[in-house]
Amino acid sequence: MKKVDDYMKLPYNYIIQPVNDESGFYYYARVLEFDGCQSTGETFEEAYSNLKDAMEGWIEAKLEGGFKVPLPVGYENFSGKFVVRIPKSLHYKLSLEAEQEGVSLNQYALYKLSN
Repeated sequence: MKKVDDYMKLPYNYIIQPVNDESGFYYYARVLEFDGCQSTGETFEEAYSNLKDAMEGWIEAKLEGGFKVPLPVGYENFSGKFVVRIPKSLHYKLSLEAEQEGVSLNQYALYKLSN
């Protein structure tokens, strides 16, 4: 891809959240894949519109600078498996709890992570 419009058509992940701080109430918006691409607005719609404008400028600057523009992160990029190193004492505790519940450690860890 070489053009800003091509990237703008892709399904990037937008995060828009309400903020109420010392400067008042507003919406903060950012693009998950674009480090530093962010905007704000008084309404959700304004924050989204401002973010789209910020995206265009962000992508244009990357392309002009010869940098790679990240592609959207989608569910197909994830296997559902990751490795976590934990202290032996926590491993022991979780194993005991899983045994008490009559489930595998993997099932118990999934339960704990989803709650």
